[in-house]
Amino acid sequence: MATTSLSQLVQYTDRHLRIGEIDDYPGAVNGLQVENDGTVHRIAAAVDASLATVNKAIDADADLLLVHHGLFWSPTIPWTGKKYELLRLLLDNNLAVYSAHLPLDMHPTLGNNALLSKAIGLKNLKPFFTMKGQTLGLRSTVTVKRDVLVQRLEKAVGGPVTVIPGGPATCKAIGVVTGGAGAEVAIAAKEGVDTFITGEGPHWTYALAEELGVNILYAGHYATETFGVRALAEHLAKKFRVGWTFIDHPTGL
Repeated sequence: MATTSLSQLVQYTDRHLRIGEIDDYPGAVNGLQVENDGTVHRIAAAVDASLATVNKAIDADADLLLVHHGLFWSPTIPWTGKKYELLRLLLDNNLAVYSAHLPLDMHPTLGNNALLSKAIGLKNLKPFFTMKGQTLGLRSTVTVKRDVLVQRLEKAVGGPVTVIPGGPATCKAIGVVTGGAGAEVAIAAKEGVDTFITGEGPHWTYALAEELGVNILYAGHYATETFGVRALAEHLAKKFRVGWTFIDHPTGL
């Protein structure tokens, strides 16, 4: 079975995703989070790095776990109990971990936003949703019935979509930010969209969406962020001639 250098794969991925250039949340810790012995023959892609996905990656005979949400979103010290078990599994099974959060959301071809937008038929995409001094999402000017857009979105994510019908029944300016951007619907409205597609948001966004005159379509935090890790893993597998698999471990959120 073909193998490649972990360091070469990491260097390429860092450059391709602009890991060092994109400002992210402190807990993201983008890039290589855990090393292995220095080689990769099979990549496992998952949305989240967790005890469950690590076990599934080991079962899949992977030596690199590629994730969107890494190991350090919550405090990880001390390494006892289940945290120790996680660390021991990684080291005993020679499993490296690489994480890409906003750099993967924002990538123009492999990113969650670009791929979800493509999956629901949005075209002529423009940068959208400015936070942390950068545009995180994409927007499209298109005329489509809200009900039709919901059907497309449900097909793309393979599950139900929660609709807050605060805006028009015919959508003409649609913004996409995958993940948990619902609490920032005011930013979306300020930038001129009438329909905001994201993964999840707080209860109070229902009333706010009505006040702002904006539709919100909640398609699931997990479900909207499977696209990027799949695409990145496939891209790396082809470039470095190694195997890959997707670890599906949905949260329902």
